Amino acid sequence: MVDGVDKLPLEPRPPKPVLLQWIGETLQGYEYRYGQYCKAIAEMASFYNKHGFRMMVLKGYACSLDWPRPNHRPCGDIDIWLFGQQKGADKLVESLEFRVDRSHHHHTVFDWGGFAVENHYDFVNVHARRSSRELEKVFKELGQDDSHFVELGGEKVYLPSPDLHALFLLKHSMTDFAAFFVTLRQVLDWAFFVKAHTREIDWKWLTKELEDFHMLDFFNTINAICVENLGFDVNIFPYIQFSPILKDRVLSDILTPEFKREVPKKLIPRFLYMFRRWKGNAWKHRICYKESLWSAFCSGIWNHLLKPAHI
Repeated sequence: MVDGVDKLPLEPRPPKPVLLQWIGETLQGYEYRYGQYCKAIAEMASFYNKHGFRMMVLKGYACSLDWPRPNHRPCGDIDIWLFGQQKGADKLVESLEFRVDRSHHHHTVFDWGGFAVENHYDFVNVHARRSSRELEKVFKELGQDDSHFVELGGEKVYLPSPDLHALFLLKHSMTDFAAFFVTLRQVLDWAFFVKAHTREIDWKWLTKELEDFHMLDFFNTINAICVENLGFDVNIFPYIQFSPILKDRVLSDILTPEFKREVPKKLIPRFLYMFRRWKGNAWKHRICYKESLWSAFCSGIWNHLLKPAHI
């Protein structure tokens, strides 16, 4: 809100007490937290670099670099990729007496500097969908590129290539959208990323991959929202062909999601809620996955049996 107010003339601005409250919230909740976030990433990079591991940061920090004010992007978890050396690195982290949680499908989790770190051994959950196993091969190939990096706190921190990050951001947003909902922040991450890297992305390659994995409708719809509803320049995106009805439905779900992430704690109400959510989100599945809904249901059951802690 503070960033938007900066562009307004003095007259329409909110009263001074409201502005001061907003500024205080921005300083404490965003700028201070972002400083701690960067400090944690730099310390972790230093630790890994000293032990011969290359650390790539996905999503959060990498996305923030494309925002007009990086320290005004909300930050949460730290997602990292260690170029396939996750197991050895986790043992090293455990030597510091950190607890490493291995109950997740495609990453381990531990705490560093007050932030949850997701250490990816796969870019996507290969057990959730048959198509994910094929897509993971594409990610692993792209994930070997170590030619993109920045220095943070004097330490080298690797960034995903534009092609890797484009595909990863879209897949991650699509997975969240199909299962729960996608947030406005995720849409802005995509829009600012495209604005910063549109000339570096191989759009012909990307659209072919999206078409092969049945992600093109979601891609075009999100691009349409960026242009029509968020005011981004249409020229930074590939040609957008979309359904206005679908776009309005997706936007409505972003702004007022039908299903929240919180689920009932008791077993029977929890299963009933998850089944109702699965049925209610069937329309999302049709624009996000090439598998049939029942094939996805069977994969989902197997997925939960492999990691029952997440049922």
